[in-house]
Amino acid sequence: MGRITVRRPVLALSGDGERPCERRRPDALAGEEPLELRVDGEPLAVTMRTPGADVELAHGFLLGEGVIGSRADVSAARFCDSRDADGRHTYNVLDVRLAPGVPPPRPDVRRSVYTTSSCGVCGKASLDAVRTSTRYPPASDPVTVSTAVLTGLPPTLRAAQRVFAATGGLHAAGLFTADGELLVAREDVGRHNAVDKVLGHALLDDRVPATGRVLMVSGRASFELVQKAVMAGVPMLAAVSAPSSLAVELAVEAGVTLVGFLRGSTMNVYARADRIERRGRWWSDLA
Repeated sequence: MGRITVRRPVLALSGDGERPCERRRPDALAGEEPLELRVDGEPLAVTMRTPGADVELAHGFLLGEGVIGSRADVSAARFCDSRDADGRHTYNVLDVRLAPGVPPPRPDVRRSVYTTSSCGVCGKASLDAVRTSTRYPPASDPVTVSTAVLTGLPPTLRAAQRVFAATGGLHAAGLFTADGELLVAREDVGRHNAVDKVLGHALLDDRVPATGRVLMVSGRASFELVQKAVMAGVPMLAAVSAPSSLAVELAVEAGVTLVGFLRGSTMNVYARADRIERRGRWWSDLA
């Protein structure tokens, strides 16, 4: 199995010019390796990811692409016999077998190029293919979440980022209850991979549709992250950074509450603000 972290020598330089410091030391880096995903033996996509939770990643990816909608849609997931130049097993090729009766992936699901750690929809044949229809539309989800709970999500997720603490080089995603309980958190060099791992875990745990849940991400809210939330039936997506214009457009269209710039006691709500309960000391002061 590929390593989540890798240690490499580094030359560390510091000083203000008058008292420079130079020393060599080992540094922990976030692991990044390719994962080829196959469905019923046929190559479907290659993504650059941090090794670990690969089966969850595969399930989350296929859920987001509309290939599967439940754990029962997959009969098996096994690593293929892929080896490096020294003959060691790489665990970098995963074959997912669909259950009998489950249709194969549509042609537009196949990636024409590999997916980098910063790209979730690279290689799509067209933008229309990205707007995959969901089995679990979240618009009618009645969940409400208080501002006090939302402001507590980033520090809770940050505390769960163990590999980030060691490397400083990973994105994170977490699935929370409406009361702020962290159900699962995952890290990866790719923000979309971290979300796939979280939603894949939810699928394998029979928690899809993710009714009444909040998906929290450590970076920005891009179109593909909103799309993944929609496909899993997640009614609320929160991010510590900015959303893109297309992410807001999709959130409005699909009925997802989209929160951005969730930092400290502040946040911007871009869609479905009716799900946000204004509770907490600051709202009492305004009243």
